[in-house]
Amino acid sequence: QVQLVESGGGSAQAGGRLTLSCAVSGHTGSNCMGWFRQAPGKEREGVATLDSYLTDTSYADSVKGRFTISQDNSKTAFYLQMNSLKPEDTAMYYCAEGWRVGGTCRGADGFIYWGQGTQVTVSS
Repeated sequence: QVQLVESGGGSAQAGGRLTLSCAVSGHTGSNCMGWFRQAPGKEREGVATLDSYLTDTSYADSVKGRFTISQDNSKTAFYLQMNSLKPEDTAMYYCAEGWRVGGTCRGADGFIYWGQGTQVTVSS
């Protein structure tokens, strides 16, 4: 059974940093890893994706230059390093795994395994 478990969420001051971790158990064979977030009253948005075989990454414009997605060499965990946090980064963050759609990991269509989420709150 595949299970994704996020950790590392919490509270931070604006300008601070947090690192989210996603522990993966069970064999997914997936080639895409991603982080998504959803703020109250807003739709879920993609934050960052990683093609674990092509080592291609993509980021939402709102986090480019501040967030970095990476994976553990064993591919049993991946991470989201969040620097220079802003109050608008406040949301529930979800990790996910899946497969390329249309030859790319960008977008949420190919992600079928999801974690339960971890809350990130950034205060000004």
